[in-house]
Order: sequence, then structure tokens, then C-alpha cells
Amino acid sequence: MKLTKQFFAAAIASFLFVGAQAQKENTKMVGGAAMYPSKNIVENAVNSADHTTLVAAVKAAGLVETLQGAGPFTVFAPNNAAFGMLPAGTVETLLKPENKATLTAVLTYHVVAGKYDAKSILGLIKKGNGKAVLTTVQGGTLTATTDGKTVMLTDEKGGMSHVTIADVFQSNGVIHVVDHVVLPK
Repeated sequence: MKLTKQFFAAAIASFLFVGAQAQKENTKMVGGAAMYPSKNIVENAVNSADHTTLVAAVKAAGLVETLQGAGPFTVFAPNNAAFGMLPAGTVETLLKPENKATLTAVLTYHVVAGKYDAKSILGLIKKGNGKAVLTTVQGGTLTATTDGKTVMLTDEKGGMSHVTIADVFQSNGVIHVVDHVVLPK
């Protein structure tokens, strides 16, 4: 009985600590987990239940170290449902070692050098008379526009993705959760 009380007390203390840290850091919830601005992109992403496919892809592409680097990076992070919308077998094929270069190109197409929060992106869209062309780390472009209050991304193939959760701040940049995988030419 004593061990149970100690365990229960420790669990409550841990819960209270995490809750206090989340309040102190102004976190956002993504995939059932608090995203801490003091942690880097990878440290946060691994805790999101909605981004397990993205995390597996980042590991397979060998991009973990890069996304733990100083940055800053703006990542348009597709959730698991976004990867699920790709044709059957696409994710499995991309994760094969022989397709690492293609996987890396797809993932780095979701990354822009610099820290662009929603306000910055909206400012670029306004300045560009309704659209902003963002150059990705992969070397291609994404076109950002708005549909009401929602930021939309159009890839080089004409595919579209919507930002569903904006401004998930990280120590080395910002993540915007998106509902579709965007693809380079």
C-alpha cells in the first residue's frame, strides 16, 4: 500500500510539473502532447501522436540532426492523415533505403529557412497582393495564399494543403501543421 501511495504522489507531482511547465512556456497541444518552445523541432515532434509517420520519415531520411540544429526553420508538418491520403504504398516505398534521396527531397520541400510565424506569412501574402512565394530548403517553391482566415499552400504540381495548426514555436523555428503532403516537381 505504501508503494502505491508513493507512486501516486510521484505521478501527481510529475503531472503538476508538466502542467506548470506548459503554462510557463505558452505551449500548444499537437497530437495530444504539449509542444514546448524551449525544445527543438525533433524533440517536440516525437511526442505528437499525429506525426508518427513524419518522424519515421525524418529518421529514414537522416534529417534528425539537421532539424535539431540551430536553424531557424519553418516546417510545414503533414500529419498522419495527410500521409494517409497519398496513393497506397507511397509512404512504404519512400521509407525504403534505396529511395532516401526522393524522401529527403519531399521532406525538405516542407521546410523553409528562417522563422515565419503566421503573422509573417500573412504579411508576405498581403505584400504580394494575395500570394507569397516561399523558397523551400529543397530548392522548390510553395505559394502561400489565404482562404478566409486559413493559410493555404500550393505546391509546384498544383496540390493544395491547409495550415490546421499555426505557430507551434520551437527553440529552432516554428512548425505549422498541414493537412496534405506537398510535393515538388
